[in-house]
Amino acid sequence: MQEIKNVIDKNAKIAVLCGGMSSEAEVSMRSGKGCFEALQRLGYKNSEMVVVDKDVAVKLKDGNYDYAFNALHGKYGEDGCIQGILEILKIPYTGCGVMASSLCMNKEYTKRILSTNPDIIMAKSAFVKKGDDLYEKTKDLSYPLFVKPVSEGSSFGMTKVDKKEDLKAAYETAVKYNDDVLIEEFIDGFFVTVGVLEFADGNKATEVLEIRPKTEWYDFEAKYTQGMSEFICPARLSDEVTKRVKKAAVDAFETAGCRGVSRIDFMMKDNIPYLLEINTSPGMTTVSDLPAQAAAMGIDYDNLVQIILNGAGLNK
Repeated sequence: MQEIKNVIDKNAKIAVLCGGMSSEAEVSMRSGKGCFEALQRLGYKNSEMVVVDKDVAVKLKDGNYDYAFNALHGKYGEDGCIQGILEILKIPYTGCGVMASSLCMNKEYTKRILSTNPDIIMAKSAFVKKGDDLYEKTKDLSYPLFVKPVSEGSSFGMTKVDKKEDLKAAYETAVKYNDDVLIEEFIDGFFVTVGVLEFADGNKATEVLEIRPKTEWYDFEAKYTQGMSEFICPARLSDEVTKRVKKAAVDAFETAGCRGVSRIDFMMKDNIPYLLEINTSPGMTTVSDLPAQAAAMGIDYDNLVQIILNGAGLNK
């Protein structure tokens, strides 16, 4: 396993931000606990878990922290909100900044920005705002479709729709989470995901992870239940296709203005990677994708945490 040098003083006081006020709070607590324990093993004895709530700004100010390790997922933690608070308090933090976090949390606007890069391929889609004619907006799309809230993670509110008669019910499920809904054509392929990590000498893709869920698609159960998905890393792709996927991941990371760490999801069909979304605060639980991807390139969990922490120093 690779050993990563630290660029952060071991005596620094580090707030591990976890929990939060999103539908992903429970997953975030698991990510935060793992990252905190890794920091302790790495020698950052002044690291503390900070459970995020509406008083987080007061907690951060009173705590007099040198750095923040962002293990939050979803609304308020992955959408630029906590990043804005940290900017105001002048606390360097891990992961993406305000703009990229806000952008990538919204799947529709992510697609709009990424469409400026001709090398990035995405499924055909429609963006449905509250009050829009659902059927008019989707008339040019071919079934099956995926219906998803524009600003949720962990597959919350997502439904696969095989026929027009089921579209309204799927839309109603998604709109419980966000007023705006993204509907895109289903790519009949298999799911792969790639981490992108920032190093002092540039952004690098992890190994490609292929995921074969035991459910119909990669939903919450498949993501967070041990044994519900088969993980193949490196993915069963040719060297040429692997390079193409990694390049698409780094291109997307840089086009969206990401920094520190992100995870890029694709559907593979006919050796073509169709980009699904960018996750700017990837899960760090024992069954999360990013630690598995890093392990396949010789980086264990603790050193992955060190790399992510180093990003706060690189972007200070």
